[in-house]
Amino acid sequence: MKNKNKESKLLEKILEMFSDTKIGEIMTSPVIVVTPETSIKQVKNIMKIKKISGLPVVKKGLKIEGIISIEDIINVLEKGNLKDPVMKWMTEEVKVLNEEDTLADFIQISKKYNFGRYPVINDEKKVIGIVTKYDIISWLFKKLGTIYIHDNRREKILDQEYISKLTDEILDDKKISFKFEIDYNDIQKIGIGATKLKSFLKNKSIDEKLIRKISISTYEAEANVVIHSNSYGEIYCWIFEDNIRLLIKDYGKGIENVELAMQEGFSTASEDVRSQGFGAGMGLPNMKRFSDKMTIISEKGKGVIIEMLFYKD
Repeated sequence: MKNKNKESKLLEKILEMFSDTKIGEIMTSPVIVVTPETSIKQVKNIMKIKKISGLPVVKKGLKIEGIISIEDIINVLEKGNLKDPVMKWMTEEVKVLNEEDTLADFIQISKKYNFGRYPVINDEKKVIGIVTKYDIISWLFKKLGTIYIHDNRREKILDQEYISKLTDEILDDKKISFKFEIDYNDIQKIGIGATKLKSFLKNKSIDEKLIRKISISTYEAEANVVIHSNSYGEIYCWIFEDNIRLLIKDYGKGIENVELAMQEGFSTASEDVRSQGFGAGMGLPNMKRFSDKMTIISEKGKGVIIEMLFYKD
């Protein structure tokens, strides 16, 4: 029991990272539904064929009427007749979620009611999906898997020494300490700028822990330019006596809603990009986490400027 409680608390803490994720992104949709007049035998067959354990019961217009579960089927087998209509055995007290509700809402309603499944409705009160704890766990594992792939690839790239003798950076010790142009045409080139900056900082005898923070932040910013901007970008670094300043800019699509983009797990990356280990929605949050100060200037269609400050002490 103690282990179960520990696991539940751990899961809850992990889910809190993605608490703003909309239920509409997680739910199973389209959802199989039945009517109050459907026979229990038909429901039993649907559950067997589709390998599901619960179905929303709807009336005209896909309005929720109840829910029928495998537990109800077992009750029928013990006490009733398989020819009975669903309305006789369904659970009428149904708690629903709106597609715009968040994972945080799911956690709260699950704590209160502890149901196995929740129909999902839209603003017109029509049933458009269903979400279960299994859906949440599956989504979470997939999400964490993407983050792991992303982090794992980032570490591999940052651990490599850039050995190419072709360098394009313009170095001016009085002003710009380091400059790199980001090639947005090849997703596999993500990390070259971060790796070169890491080598540059090592040669300047910068503290290893600080280099790691700067390298990770640069990698994330570089990935954002390649994945989202559809434009070339630039990395600038200035080394001062007590701090290191990083500036990454692009000239692309810009960020329409910076506040939303800062939320952990929010991503507009395509499935193809995600399948390659990018677009987990952790880029901007990681930059903020590893830098001491960070500002973003952007608007739709006018590119992005990200400035980060790292103190040496």
